[in-house]
This record gives sequence, C-alpha cells and structure tokens, in this order.
Amino acid sequence: MYQGSAKSYPITHKKKEQNTIYPNNMNTTKRLFPILSFLLFFGSLAFGQSIIKEASNAVIAGVDKERLHRYDKFLQKEIEEERIPGAVSYIIRKGEVIHKAAYGYSSMTDSSPIKQDQLFHIMSMTKPIVTAAFMMLYEEGYFSLTDPVSKYLPQFKNIRVAKNVEQGVKGETVPANKEITINHLLTHTAGFSHGLGGTTLDNDYVKALYSEPHKNIESSVNAMLKLPLVGQPGEQWYYSASPDVLSLLIEHFSGLTTSEFLKTRLFEPLEMEDTGYNISQDNRYRWMPVHSIDKNGKLINSPNQLPIEGNTIYGGTHGLFSTASDYMKFCQMLLNKGEYNGKHLLSPKTIEIMTMNQVSDLYQAPGQGFGLGFGITTNLADSKSLGSVGQYYWSGAYCTYFFIDPKEELVVILMSQLQPYNNYYGEKMRQMVYQSLVQE
Repeated sequence: MYQGSAKSYPITHKKKEQNTIYPNNMNTTKRLFPILSFLLFFGSLAFGQSIIKEASNAVIAGVDKERLHRYDKFLQKEIEEERIPGAVSYIIRKGEVIHKAAYGYSSMTDSSPIKQDQLFHIMSMTKPIVTAAFMMLYEEGYFSLTDPVSKYLPQFKNIRVAKNVEQGVKGETVPANKEITINHLLTHTAGFSHGLGGTTLDNDYVKALYSEPHKNIESSVNAMLKLPLVGQPGEQWYYSASPDVLSLLIEHFSGLTTSEFLKTRLFEPLEMEDTGYNISQDNRYRWMPVHSIDKNGKLINSPNQLPIEGNTIYGGTHGLFSTASDYMKFCQMLLNKGEYNGKHLLSPKTIEIMTMNQVSDLYQAPGQGFGLGFGITTNLADSKSLGSVGQYYWSGAYCTYFFIDPKEELVVILMSQLQPYNNYYGEKMRQMVYQSLVQE
C-alpha cells in the first residue's frame, strides 16, 4: 500500500476571496444580478476564466486551472438547470487551497445565495470523524480491535441472527456463531443494519433507530439490540449503524458525552469552530436546508427537515453539522498522517491501518475495499474511475462528499443538501478534479 509523502503541510491561502456563482435561470429579475456578479468575479465563461486563486502561472500545485474550470462549468450548469440548489467546494493540493467556490443558492424558497461558510448536515460524513475520535482512545490503550464488544457493554452478550431477513423482527433466529468485536463495528461487518437494504428487517431497523423516541445514544443502541442481526458477524459487509456503538463506547471509556469528547479532542485542536450536533441561534442563518424534487419535478426546500437544535443523541452514524472549510481541516489532518499545525492527534501508524482495506473482498463495489471508517480504492481498473490506489473517501445522505489521495497529496470536498442521495456528483467531482492534474 502506498505510504504517502513524509511531508506534513499546514493549509495555506494565497489570498482571501469569496468566490460565489449564482444560478441564473429563475426569472428575468433574478437573472440579471447573478450574471453580473458572475462576470465581475470571474469574467466571461467564453474566455475560460478560472475561479482558482489568481496566480502568475497557469498551473498551481500540479493543477491546470483552465482544465479545472470544467468542474465549475459542470456545477454551474447543474444549478442553472435546477438539478441542485447550490454547493460549496474546496480543493487542497500539497497543503495549499488551490480552489474554493460557493455556487448557487442555499434556499430555493427565498433564493438566498450560498456562502462559503454555509452549515450543512453532513450526515454519514459524521462516521469518519467519530471513527477518528474512537481511534484516539485505541491509542491510549482502552481496548484492542479484536476485543468482544461485550467486554465493555454487557448487553452485547447473546446476540441473535435472523434466519430470514424478509420475516423481520418476528422471524426465526439463531445464535450468533461468534461475538461481535470492535473491529466488526469499525468495518460494518458486525451484522447490524442501517435500514437502507429494503428488506423487512431493514425496515424494522429504521423504526427502532429513527421512529422511536430516544434521549441519548445508549437508548438508540439498546433499541437496535432488540433486533436480530442481518447476518453472522464477520461474514458480510453490510452498511450499518455500528458507528453509533462506537459513540457509546467513546462515552463509556472517556466519561464524556461524544459531543464533549469531539469538541475537546478533535474540533478545538483542529479549529473546527463550526462543527457540532446543534446549530446555535446566532448561526441559524448559515444553515442550508435540505432540498428535494416535488411531484412536478421542481426543486424545492424539502418539507421534512431534521432538527438543528435540541439534539441529544450524539451518534456516530450521522448527526453532525459542519462547513466545507471545517471538514477540510479534518481531512488535511488525516492526509498529514495525524498532524495538523504542529498538533499530533493520531499516529501515522494508526492512520495507516485506518486507510487500508480491512474486509478482503466482502465490500461489493468493484475495485473498492473498506478500512476503519472509509471506503478505499484498491484497483483502478476494476473501479472504472480516475484516481489512485489507496485514496479513501466517504459521503453523506444529503449529497456531501470528500476524498483524500495520499499519492497526489490531494483533498477534495463538495457539499450540497439534496435528497434522495445520488453519488453522481461525487463521481463527477473525482472525474473533473483528476483530469485537471498535470505534471509539474
């Protein structure tokens, strides 16, 4: 596996700027100002102007800014055709922010322009953050990866497994043939569900996890334990709510809530000031609601919004709000092998084990594997996509995406708020960014 560069980069900015592109197809009145704003900031698209920071040469950190401009044009077109409301993007190469942009609207209701510091539900991009925090406790000797979870949480004894997932919670079960280990939790091989599989038992998981009232993460995990597993531990990769158990273990080992632990051990050292499980009243105006397509095919603010305050379930599966710039700092710490601005949060060896394939061929995506909290690219030919072997990534249900490429010393983040989930924008992000890389 590629070990990456020994260099450790802080994130630097050549100059501060707010790059914002607005959609321009709403109506004549709304159209004029966005077009003028776009031209004033970047010049005409016909002249190939780029929103990469101004520099004296056409190539910055091995990225051709004219080729990268294809990425901007693609996203702008998606916004103009009202497929997505808006998005914020960051690209970091060798520790330098070479591209940052805010495109479109944060709300289709009042046509509010999106901002660089927009707050997003990052949904499943919570998982890598909680996993990294959990591995801090691993480094402190609280547990081994092979430990049975029941060693610390007795309710994990005597787990049952469904014989037929289509029979749901009322179906026949058999005893688990082995104990669930911490490594099973980290790799989604414990046998739990996330509720996304479409079977009767998956639907029962949805009801237990999200339809029942829970006051804290322990209540949520205990509700999940009332259901049988979808398969024997260690025998299949099944996307699950296992990271919620990691959150409960963080609270067990640290004596803090997961919210407190993340704040003191990750967010404050990384200066992630806008990341947490709730949004304060002072910052509510920065929140971007999730959008959806109505029955007439129109892009609207979704009628169903998750609460942005009063949340007390500090989960590992989802729940965090963040900005693209905050998440960029987290990703850069990972790329730096655990270090950020002189602060060592994780060991390079811990990052190494987190970012190697841990599940052999159980992960069903061609050319991909799964580490501890991340998808991992293992074979480019099989993956049928641009990239590097060893790049790692994840995304969130409301169309937030990131990937980290140690070989190219590259971090890329794209955040929007759209449901249902569509990996199309994550795939296009990778395609458009990688095609812009050139030899320096």
